[in-house]
Amino acid sequence: MIRAARHLRLLALAALVLVAAVTPASAARPAKPPNPNVGIVDIFTTLGFQNGAAAGTGMIVSRSGEVLTNNHVIRGATALRVVDVTTGRSYGASVVGYSVSEDVAVLRLQGASNLRPIALGDSSSVRIGQRVVVRGNAGGSGGAPKVAVGTVTGLHRQIVARDDQGGTETLTNLIETNAAVEPGDSGGPLLNARGRAIGMITAGSRGFSFQNGGSLAYAIPINRARAILRQIEAGIASETVHIGPTAFLGVVVQDVLGRVQIARVVPGSAAEAAGLVPGDMITSLNNVAIRSSNDLTRTVLSLRPGTTVSIQWTDSSGAARSGQITPASGPPQ
Repeated sequence: MIRAARHLRLLALAALVLVAAVTPASAARPAKPPNPNVGIVDIFTTLGFQNGAAAGTGMIVSRSGEVLTNNHVIRGATALRVVDVTTGRSYGASVVGYSVSEDVAVLRLQGASNLRPIALGDSSSVRIGQRVVVRGNAGGSGGAPKVAVGTVTGLHRQIVARDDQGGTETLTNLIETNAAVEPGDSGGPLLNARGRAIGMITAGSRGFSFQNGGSLAYAIPINRARAILRQIEAGIASETVHIGPTAFLGVVVQDVLGRVQIARVVPGSAAEAAGLVPGDMITSLNNVAIRSSNDLTRTVLSLRPGTTVSIQWTDSSGAARSGQITPASGPPQ
């Protein structure tokens, strides 16, 4: 299951000056190299409505506790626990915003301050053949990040990926690498030779299906991820970026021959209150035609929790039915 990392140089120089003032030159010790895991976090997700759990990786992008990760890492989360791998400190977290289509999410750690962000690079300078390193929560077991080394094997790639929760995504303009990533590395950094993040791992051949096959991994260029981060920080919602609470109908659905069938209804949910049951086919929500689970996701993301909207469906006998539904606030899509 894809369960489903700078400010050292001035400090080191100051320390050396102080030591040199009281210690003979022959006894001076060299400064320790910067910790390559600075700014990397492990993310552990509780999937309460699915009776499951997931794990992935993230990158600290502000001293106050903002974390950049994949949307699919936190999709369906009813609770989040984030661990700074360099300090071992654990934090609760909330979702600030996310983009399903871009597979990017931003978290805010609770009670965090004076954190050490990861150093971000410039993905426009990435070239085929350059050496790269992946550090992440491979296997989802936490602890010190595991390391995978490789090279960039392609640019501007497009893939169709499917995660363990049944979600599918078409992602474009990705960096391709032959580094051997594993489940749990999602949301972690693709680093250049200087240790700067030039991408964010989003998919690998283990745990995903690709239209082009092969044992390769793919990363979202960091410039693109950073642009979405800034949009979320600014609180600017759009057709592709969701900000704030997420509407929750309380259904698990599946695509069946061009229609969306309810596989399960969450007890006590808005769907149950509206009279929906497993086997029903949702045909319209808020006057928007629903022909696929992606249609349903996009429409739900446009709704505001607590606001009543219309819903149409076909029951198991084939009869057309309609009603009203008031979504609650729920987990990210």
